[in-house]
Amino acid sequence: MEAPDQHLQRHSGSFLARLRRLATDRGGAGAVEFALIAPLLLSLYITSFEITLGLSVSKRVTRSAGTIADLVTRETSVNKALLTTMEDVTDSLFAPYTPNALSIRVTGVALDAAGNPKVAWSWDDTDARPYAVGATVDVPTEMRLPNSFLIHSEVSVSHDLLMFMSGLLPSELKTITIARDYFYRQRIGTSISCSDC
Repeated sequence: MEAPDQHLQRHSGSFLARLRRLATDRGGAGAVEFALIAPLLLSLYITSFEITLGLSVSKRVTRSAGTIADLVTRETSVNKALLTTMEDVTDSLFAPYTPNALSIRVTGVALDAAGNPKVAWSWDDTDARPYAVGATVDVPTEMRLPNSFLIHSEVSVSHDLLMFMSGLLPSELKTITIARDYFYRQRIGTSISCSDC
């Protein structure tokens, strides 16, 4: 029969040998490393994709506001029927997206002999008048030419942005408002009137 000391030595020797083999064995290390970084890579990919979508929507908002101002400044007079078509213009610029909570405002701004800007007329996509006639408008200083006329277009949409960073930040759906506005000078004549605004 084997002495207890010999039995312990034999098993501790085989245990140490196994431990050494385990420490030097590299089989499966790649799979373990991938399992550790895969959630982070996936969350970075999803977040990057969501930010790219947000930037694309932002570009479309910018293009919509500029296009609306550009189209209206080509006219000598407008009415609600013409301004309502700006919703179709915006929808076509947003394709294939469908904008959430789209808001469009178009304002005629008259500048007097001193270059003070006042609302001449205004319209929004709910067919209302968002600004009172005669209200002061904040116009960039370089556009305050005496006895001139400007069109101020404003477009805003709500965008749902999924922020997903596994383990680092809580995942959440944030709703952000993306808004752009432009001032364009009239192209023909000295002003642009709106017959029923």
